[in-house]
Amino acid sequence: MSQQGGGPTRQDDDWWGQLYDETADDTGPAPAPDSLDDRYASAKRTTVPGGDEDRGTPQGSSPPLPDQRTDDEASGQRPPSPARRDAEPTAPPVPDPRLATPAAPTDPPAPARTPVPPSAPDAPAGRTPDPQPDRPPGDPDPQPGRPPAVPPMPGWPAPPAERPGTPRGPVVTGVAHFTPAAPPTPDYVGSRPPTYAPEPTALPAADPEELGELVPDTVLEGARYGACTLRAVSLRGDSARYRGEARRDALLVARFGAGEQALVLVAMATGARAAPGAHRAAAEACRWIGQAVGRSHERLAEDLRAGRRGDLKSGLNRLTDRTLGKLRAASGEPTASLRCLLLPADPDCRTRVFFGAGEGGLFRLRDGEWQDIEPTVPGEGTASGALPAETPDGDRLTMDLGIPVPPSPYEPAEPPQTPFRFRAVIARPGDVLMMCTSGLADPLRGEATLRAFLGRRWSRAAAPGLAGFLADTRTRVKGYADDRTAAAVWEA
Repeated sequence: MSQQGGGPTRQDDDWWGQLYDETADDTGPAPAPDSLDDRYASAKRTTVPGGDEDRGTPQGSSPPLPDQRTDDEASGQRPPSPARRDAEPTAPPVPDPRLATPAAPTDPPAPARTPVPPSAPDAPAGRTPDPQPDRPPGDPDPQPGRPPAVPPMPGWPAPPAERPGTPRGPVVTGVAHFTPAAPPTPDYVGSRPPTYAPEPTALPAADPEELGELVPDTVLEGARYGACTLRAVSLRGDSARYRGEARRDALLVARFGAGEQALVLVAMATGARAAPGAHRAAAEACRWIGQAVGRSHERLAEDLRAGRRGDLKSGLNRLTDRTLGKLRAASGEPTASLRCLLLPADPDCRTRVFFGAGEGGLFRLRDGEWQDIEPTVPGEGTASGALPAETPDGDRLTMDLGIPVPPSPYEPAEPPQTPFRFRAVIARPGDVLMMCTSGLADPLRGEATLRAFLGRRWSRAAAPGLAGFLADTRTRVKGYADDRTAAAVWEA
């Protein structure tokens, strides 16, 4: 309909110039009726089947417009019969240009809709169809700014969504539930980042004849027995990762027996830093104590259920001395520290037993607060018979002049034994009991930020998974770069 540029206009588009040509004279009133009711009747006969019965026009045909009347109608004669109309080919009806409305702006492509049955009539001429016919009446429009749908006029066909039996949208068969994810574990806590990189750098040197002695960088273990959930990990420290040294910590988790009579042993050992083959000594300590406990697990499980703490302490002390005695006999000096935890599989038994010798830590998280429950031994921190370093008033004593004294020939040259440590605790629901080596015990005692972080992470009702437990225990603190081995027990 545009008069600007482009190709030639069609013949049926010439009505614009004929209708609004200023040079043409006014033709006066049209000889045929041209009221609003006449136009409505003409549109009804064009679009609605049977809508022309009141005027005597057969169905399927359109009455001629006022400007296109036949000669018979102009002379007052009757229109042709329906049989003659069917026999003669008829051209498709041409809509009245005066009834047309300007085209509405084109909406973006709408999603696929349910197909309309073939018998449904088309929309009336001049009316823009609803681009979303399956939206029920009264629902908010999902496309803001879109003109509202025009309600149907009386006698017009209903939109497809109002017809019975037409699907009105997808059927929802389930509801998805989303659980908020825990915040990610930071790489480190404290005011400054650690010196070493957070990931392994160099591998330890390997002997082609001793490949069975290679120690992996990280070991994870977990289990659930009775009323407790166990998580255990042993990982190489940042300094060993940087220098390509083997992990000096060893970890053993074993179950002896079956059913409620079973006994779970968690053993961890740390080889001496300056001793050659420290990782082998730690592994042997775990293996030897595991063999000793496994041979006596029935008696130990019975003592646990009966609460015989005296029998447990004396029996486990003998097993620990034998294990460490083998290591001293092989090297001539203590080469590893050993820490163990016994967990009964009986859900009615809440006794947890810790025993061992050497450095490390035993902690309990209760009501969001950490408790250091590491058992102390008499005379720890000072040599037997040594004078204190200061008086009760804080005055430093200067009796020790720093002069080296040779060993007495009358004293045995046997190295001092590492004090035995033992503790039996009664677990409460919600408690978290953690046993660890010095690599984690030292930063936990020395860095309040790490204590607060692990306290928040582990105070939840459920124990973390293996990956989450690993991420928590590897949270680094500047100044602490040793191997870390830890075992934590969540009480149901």
